[in-house]
Amino acid sequence: MKNKIYRIFTILILAAISVAYSFTQFTTPKEKLTAMDCTEAANTTAVSEFEPTIINKNSAPSQTPKGMVWIPGGEFSMGSNVEDESLCSIKGVTKDASPVHRVYVDGYFMDETEVTNEEYAKFVNATGYVTVAEQKPTQEEFPGVPAENLIAGSAVFSPTTAAVNLNDFIQWWSYVGGTDWKHPLGPESSIKGKEKYPVVQITYEDAAAYAKWAGKRLPTEAEWEFAARGGKTGNLYSWGNTLKPDGKFQANIYQGHFPVKDGDAGEDGFKGIAPTGQFKPNAFGLYDMAGNVWEWVNDWYSPSYYTELSKGGKIARNPQGPDAYDVPNDPEKKRVHRGGSFLCTDQYCTRYMVGTRGKGEIRSAANHLGFRCVKSL
Repeated sequence: MKNKIYRIFTILILAAISVAYSFTQFTTPKEKLTAMDCTEAANTTAVSEFEPTIINKNSAPSQTPKGMVWIPGGEFSMGSNVEDESLCSIKGVTKDASPVHRVYVDGYFMDETEVTNEEYAKFVNATGYVTVAEQKPTQEEFPGVPAENLIAGSAVFSPTTAAVNLNDFIQWWSYVGGTDWKHPLGPESSIKGKEKYPVVQITYEDAAAYAKWAGKRLPTEAEWEFAARGGKTGNLYSWGNTLKPDGKFQANIYQGHFPVKDGDAGEDGFKGIAPTGQFKPNAFGLYDMAGNVWEWVNDWYSPSYYTELSKGGKIARNPQGPDAYDVPNDPEKKRVHRGGSFLCTDQYCTRYMVGTRGKGEIRSAANHLGFRCVKSL
């Protein structure tokens, strides 16, 4: 009975996490699809939906904070015109990233890389902060679950032994007690020697707490995408329109059979998470704006927000996202994730494409989820 209750608790935790994958529940066809069945590039509609990016002409400030770069801001076309992403061309998967619409953002500074274990450790050592994953869940959060089964921990990617139906992400995620930012893969794991890797197992409030301590903030979704596009217009990726220019990967993503054990071929040079800054920066000097780890942004998630912004054809100026999370039949409050991760693959989740979106419950974390910060003038 105890094991059954713990299993129910685990499923509740994983269901809340979303880990940027829950959209597939409603889009995967009835037939069973595995990663081995589906390997194809996304189709796109006309590039003409994207109007030219207009970069502000204001000069960069004389002093740039250490580890940050100046993003001048300006006007650009935000969103994605991708009609499908992997899963054998299932239409509508990326519909929450459309329509493409015009946005203006003011200039700001942005972290060159995702926040690292080393940087997060400085914050924790200075403040004594305890992350959500280190806190024991309460019965208020999970009524009916016995106290002995409420164990501090978080979600860890757990590869399957064989190809599986891709419409149920819980098959390759496990809730592991004792998992947190210092032990990202479970209680026996460590970040020793991984000081330059992005910190993971971070919830929204953990990221926001660090940003406040550092005198920064989390980016808006519009700021994140403007920066990721690097001043370019309508590109599919943060580096261009070709996944592998000159035959070389430009980001740490998944190649091989997902989510099978040892399925990641590591053709990009990495199997699993990588240290920050291992690939060329984009045109603004930012590293890892695609792949490696998903990044929290400040906006509440809404699948219809872009539709609201595009009404009337006006330019949205410094949009901050919806006022609150309000998605029918979904009580788990979610904010937006951006950029994709080392688990994103052309077989399942190609959301390393620059205009696409993810989402996550605000008090949930995983070993492919981190963040970076911005700073206003």
